[in-house]
Amino acid sequence: MIFSVGGALLGLLALSLPVGVVLFLLGFGVDYFYSPFPLIRGLGERVWSSSDSGLLIAIPFFVLLGEFLVRAGIAERTYRALDSWFSWLPGGLIHANIGTATMFSATSGSSVATAATVATVAMPQAEKLGYDQRLFAGAIAAGGTLGIMIPPSINLIIYGFLTETSIPRLFLAGLIPGLLLAVGFMVITAILCKLYPSLGGPSRSASWGERFSGLKHLVPLLALFGVVIGSIYAGWATPTESAAIGVAMAALIAAANRGLTLKVIIDSLIGTVRTTAMVMFVIVGAYFLNYTLGAAGLGRELSALLDNLGLGPYQTLFVIIALYIVLGFFIETMALMIATIPIVVPVVVGLGFDPIWFGILVIVLVEMALITPPVGLNLYVVQAARAKGRFSDVMIGAFPYVVGMFIMILALILFPQLALFLPGL
Repeated sequence: MIFSVGGALLGLLALSLPVGVVLFLLGFGVDYFYSPFPLIRGLGERVWSSSDSGLLIAIPFFVLLGEFLVRAGIAERTYRALDSWFSWLPGGLIHANIGTATMFSATSGSSVATAATVATVAMPQAEKLGYDQRLFAGAIAAGGTLGIMIPPSINLIIYGFLTETSIPRLFLAGLIPGLLLAVGFMVITAILCKLYPSLGGPSRSASWGERFSGLKHLVPLLALFGVVIGSIYAGWATPTESAAIGVAMAALIAAANRGLTLKVIIDSLIGTVRTTAMVMFVIVGAYFLNYTLGAAGLGRELSALLDNLGLGPYQTLFVIIALYIVLGFFIETMALMIATIPIVVPVVVGLGFDPIWFGILVIVLVEMALITPPVGLNLYVVQAARAKGRFSDVMIGAFPYVVGMFIMILALILFPQLALFLPGL
C-alpha cells in the first residue's frame, strides 16, 4: 500500500491538479481499495475536526500582518537601510537581500511571501549594478525560505497543530537555527564573491551617518517582532492573540508610513483570504487522507517496513531524511508536511527523538524543497520578478545555499541543542 499510494500521489500531482483535490482523491481511493469499512461516512466529522481549532486562526492573522507590511512599502525602506550596512562586504547588495528576507521572516511567517517581497524590491538593482544574475536571484530564493523557520512561522503552527506540540516552544526552537542559516547564507555569499569577484557587484560604502539614519526604518519591524513574540513568552497572549496584536501593530506601522490606503487594505484582505483558503483546503484534505491511511493500517505497515530493515535509530532517521528530500522534489511543501507528519512523527518519537527537535529538522528539509526543482515555489516566485533570464539561472544560483542547508541538517543531528536550548530554558 505504501508504494501504490506514493505512486498515485506523484501521478496525480503530475497532472497539475490542485494539491487539496489530490489529497481528497487519494483519501477516497484508499477508502475504496484498502478499507473494509466505509470511511467516507466520517468525512463530515473529519472536515469539522480539522478546522475547528482556535489555534488555526493564527494563520490568517499572520498572513494579513505580512500583507500589510508588503503592500505598504515597508520592504523598500528596510532594504535601503540594510544596504547601507552590508554593501561593503564581498557580494555587496546580495547581503541586503538575505538581511531583508531575515527581517521579513520575523514578521510574515511565509516563505513565498518573503521571497516575493524581497524579489520585487531587489531584482531591478541586480542588472543596474552589474551583479551576477544567478547568484543574486538564488540568494533571494534561499533567503525567502527563512520565512518558515524564524518565528512566527505558519508551517511551525501547522506542525504543532498536527503533532499537538507546544507552538511557543517550537517558535523558540526555530530561532537559533533560523538565524544561523541567515548568517550561513551570508558567509557562503562572501566566500563565493571573494573567490570569484565577478559574481558580486561593485563594493560600496556608506557613511556612519547614513547607516544610523537608516536604522529608523528597521526599528518598526524589530519592535513588531518583539511585541508578537515577546507577548507569547511573557504569558500575556497565546500565539493566536499575539498574531491579532501583530496585525493591529502592522496596520499602525503602515499608517505611520502613509501606506495604509483603502486599496492596500482591500488587496491585503483579498490576499489573506486566498492564502488562508488554500492552506485550509490542503489541511482538510490531508486530515481526511491521514484518517483513511490510519484506518487502513498504513502507519503499522510503515513501522513494520522500517523494523524489517533492521536499522538503528540514526540510520532510520537518515532514511526518513532521504525520503523528505526526494518527495520535496515533487510535492508542494505545505502538502508534504501535512501528508507525512502524522505518519512519520510517531515513528521518530518511538525511536527516542524529541518531537520539537524533529519539527525544526523537517522545516529545514521543507526549506530545501522550496529551492529545489521542479516544484520549488521560491524559484518560480523569484523568476516571476525578473525582467528577463532563464529559470535555470535561479536554480543554479540557489544551489550553494542548498549545500548550506545540508550543513544545517548535519549540525542539528550532531548538536540537537541548537534547537532545544531555548525551549529548554
